[in-house]
Amino acid sequence: MPMNRRHLMLGAGSVALAGTGLITPAMAQAADPRMADRAVGKADAKVTVIEYFSLTCPHCAAFHRTTYPQVKKELIDTGKIRFVFRDFPLDQLALAGAMVARALPADRYEGFVGVLLGSQDRWAFNRNVNNMEEIAKLAALAGMSRPDFEKTIGDDGLRRAILEGRLKAEQTDKVDATPTFLFNGNKQSGELSYDRFAELVAKAGG
Repeated sequence: MPMNRRHLMLGAGSVALAGTGLITPAMAQAADPRMADRAVGKADAKVTVIEYFSLTCPHCAAFHRTTYPQVKKELIDTGKIRFVFRDFPLDQLALAGAMVARALPADRYEGFVGVLLGSQDRWAFNRNVNNMEEIAKLAALAGMSRPDFEKTIGDDGLRRAILEGRLKAEQTDKVDATPTFLFNGNKQSGELSYDRFAELVAKAGG
């Protein structure tokens, strides 16, 4: 999803962080295990695919609904690729969801992200509910207590680290839309079919 004016509140916050002298994303990962890469697949796979995604991006949801299951079965589980999830929140709800996902045990991350992407109509786009309460309910189903949820949502360090990661993506990998994929560093933006995804993996050496 291309960024627009609705998303600039996070973009401006990210830019503001750049001149504060705060820790870098790499330092944050070393200091906070919640910011370590969340990835699936063999660590020594020939191709590493990085996905920058927002939990409130319909195109990201469509990719994970229609393409990712086949990617998982035919490319990840077979050892052909390592798939790395990278947060690129487009709004405050996506940021909150990313914070909760990062705070869960690493082995629950992929499943929780999948649940959030698969239920956007329930927690992200439903104007008749308290959106944060809906995230809390889904977090509870993933094993996070209400006190831990409140602590996570109020964690300024975690919030800052995720936004710094987004800023790095903008500056280093020129990410300006979601989803954006890097196939061994080669950038491709937009929702991808499985055939196109597999073609890009092959071009990257897979």
